[in-house]
Amino acid sequence: MCPTIVPLMRETKKEQDIYFTSLIETMKILVATEKPFAKKAVDGIRKIVEDAGYELALLEKYTDKGQLLEAVADVDALIVRSDKVTAEVIAAAKNLKIVVRAGAGYDNVDLAAASARGIVVMNTPGQNSNAVAELALAMMIFMSRNRFTPGTGTELQGKTLGIHAYGNVGRLVGRKGKALGMNVVAYDPFIADGAVFEADGVKKVASVEELYRVSDFLSLHIPATAQTKGSIGYDLMMSMPKGATLVNTARKEVIDEEGVARAMTEREDLKYITDIAAGNQAELDEKFGKRVFATAKKMGAETAEANVNAGLAAANQIVDFLKNGNTRFQVNK
Repeated sequence: MCPTIVPLMRETKKEQDIYFTSLIETMKILVATEKPFAKKAVDGIRKIVEDAGYELALLEKYTDKGQLLEAVADVDALIVRSDKVTAEVIAAAKNLKIVVRAGAGYDNVDLAAASARGIVVMNTPGQNSNAVAELALAMMIFMSRNRFTPGTGTELQGKTLGIHAYGNVGRLVGRKGKALGMNVVAYDPFIADGAVFEADGVKKVASVEELYRVSDFLSLHIPATAQTKGSIGYDLMMSMPKGATLVNTARKEVIDEEGVARAMTEREDLKYITDIAAGNQAELDEKFGKRVFATAKKMGAETAEANVNAGLAAANQIVDFLKNGNTRFQVNK
C-alpha cells in the first residue's frame, strides 16, 4: 500500500499554517441564530474563523429546538444572539468548549450548566452600546413629545437624567444627555471610584432611592440577576418627580410590572417606555394610552453597525480563546 503523500508546499505561509493545523485538529464553530446576522457580519465571521484554520457552520432561521440540538452535537464553539442555550443544548454539545453571546446581556445562556461542564461563556460588551444609548435618548424625546402626536410636549434640555448602572451603555447615555443640555446623575454600586463619574461631568448619587427621587428621565441599564429581578416598581416610580419618564432598554425581568401599573394608576403624570413588551402590556396600553409605549420586539441592538460589531467580536474572541486561552470576557468565572 502506498503511503499517503502529504503536500508540503502551499502558496503562502498562512496557507501552510492553516493546512497543518487542519491535519492535527479542525475545530468547528457554529453560528446559531434564529434571527440571522446581516450578510456582512456573516462574511466577516467566516473570514475570521477560516483564516484561523477552523470550520464554520451556520444554523439560521431555525424553527425547532431539535434543529439546534442536532447542530451543536459536534461543535467546539457556539455563537448566538438571543437564542436560548439551555442545559439541554449544553448537554447535547459533547465537544463544546466556549459559548459567546453576541451582545451584552447573557441571561439566555444557562451559566450553571455551562460551568458544570467547564464551558466558558462570554459576552461582547460594548459592541451594541452606542445603538442602545441612541435608542434610549430617542425614547426620551418620543415620550416628551407626546409620542409625536398633537399637543404641547416638553424639552430634554435642563431636565435631570438619571442613569441606573454606569457601564458601557450608561456612560454613553450620560454623554449624549449632556450634549442635549441635561443634568446627569448616576448610581452604580459596583463603581466605587467617584473619579469615573467626575471625569464625565456626572454626579454620583449615594443610593438608588436618591437616583429615582431626582430624575425627570430615568434610563435603566441593570442586568437581570437574582438581586435585580422585579426590583423596579411601585415605590421607586412613586418617588420620581412630577412628569417623570422611566426608560427601560435593559431587561423585562427587572421590572415589577404590577407595581409599575399601580404607580401609573395613582399618578397620572408618570410615563413608561421600553424596548421589550411587558407581560401585561395590553393592560398597560389600554389603561394608560400615550403615557406608555413598548416596541414590537427588543430593538436596542437593532442597527446594522451593532449587528456587525457584535458578530465580529464574538468570532475574534472565540479564535483568541481557542488559540491563546484568552478568557477576558468570560461571564461564568
